[in-house]
Amino acid sequence: MAKVLSMILAGGEGSRLYPLTQSRTKPSVSFGGSYRLVDCVLNNFVNSSLLRIYVLTQFKSQSLNQHLNKAWGLNSITDTFIDAIPAQMRTGKHWYSGTADAIYQNLQFIESDEADLICIFGSDHIYKMDIQQKIAFHEEKQAVLTVSAIRLPKEQAYHFGIIEVDDEGRMIGFAEKPSVEDAKTIPGDPDHVLASMGNYVFNSTELQAELIRDATDENSSHDFGKDIIPQLYPQGKVFVYDFTTNTIPDENGETYWRDVGTIESYWEANMDLIKSEPPISLYNRKWPMHTHYPALPPASFRNSDQFICTIRKSLISDGCYISGATIKKSVLGFNCAVRANTNIYASVLLGDTKIGSNCILTKVIVDKDVRIADNVQIGVNLEEDRKRFTVSDEGIVVIPKGARIGF
Repeated sequence: MAKVLSMILAGGEGSRLYPLTQSRTKPSVSFGGSYRLVDCVLNNFVNSSLLRIYVLTQFKSQSLNQHLNKAWGLNSITDTFIDAIPAQMRTGKHWYSGTADAIYQNLQFIESDEADLICIFGSDHIYKMDIQQKIAFHEEKQAVLTVSAIRLPKEQAYHFGIIEVDDEGRMIGFAEKPSVEDAKTIPGDPDHVLASMGNYVFNSTELQAELIRDATDENSSHDFGKDIIPQLYPQGKVFVYDFTTNTIPDENGETYWRDVGTIESYWEANMDLIKSEPPISLYNRKWPMHTHYPALPPASFRNSDQFICTIRKSLISDGCYISGATIKKSVLGFNCAVRANTNIYASVLLGDTKIGSNCILTKVIVDKDVRIADNVQIGVNLEEDRKRFTVSDEGIVVIPKGARIGF
């Protein structure tokens, strides 16, 4: 079997997720009540029995480093590791200038490892993938680079690298974030494009040579999508892995992938978890979702003297204490307290939050360590909310970490 080294790009600033990224890097943002965004890709690697992983960090990485240390320690097992590697500036006193530069600045880890294949994945997408199946495809095709791809509506083309492919799965065209008008659609399907998922399997030797070449190009932005893929695919050795062919044990066969790069997509991904039939499951024992669980008691739900506690279509994490409140279609992280006659609807609470009585929260994202006094309404009058909080174009209100409201 080929020796595989995995590198996860986890240094993203995540400006489009602000203010959730005000004090933490994007992969460290909480998700689904109990998880962090980075947990998704790490679970994919661990469940695929790929246990030699470097996590490349950069901006505001302290929260991420703490999480990795608590949740993902493997150092006691021979030749397995999940190690955080901060930006070390070995090639000069500058941050990573692109995704390819991030790998180039850590080229010594690839050189010393002597792996045959290098997996390079992002850390801010929600999906399940058996990566061994992609590696098998890569080896079967004798590819230099294999790029995962998924079918998306044409209107989203400007967010992604858009691919053209031949009947053998070979990449024959690529455009990084084209306009909707210029995006090449799937033959016979004018409403959809084939989009890169931003994760790659490289042959180690060719990757190293290409990174060294790219580093000397003064006109390059040193990015895989903008520079490396356009350089490689005309040589005929770049293949495209159809993500819909990937199978997970005990799953319904449908593939789910979401880029959570914006407030809207982050909120929608959380809402997907609480659908009657969620498109991605947290409960598959054959594909367990590991993370760090703090030492907290089970969630508690109690009626108050006058109000009945009502929970519908929601995820409630450990340590939560709900007293006489109504919570519908919402996700609550660890250690949230909600008092009587408060109504929470279509909202995401990241954790460590206390909400008083007689409140209304509708379509709100509440960051950690927030305190909300009695009789506060958020998400009801967006014009008023915009004077105090970040409100997305889609009407999602975001409460920043540590906020004190109504006191």
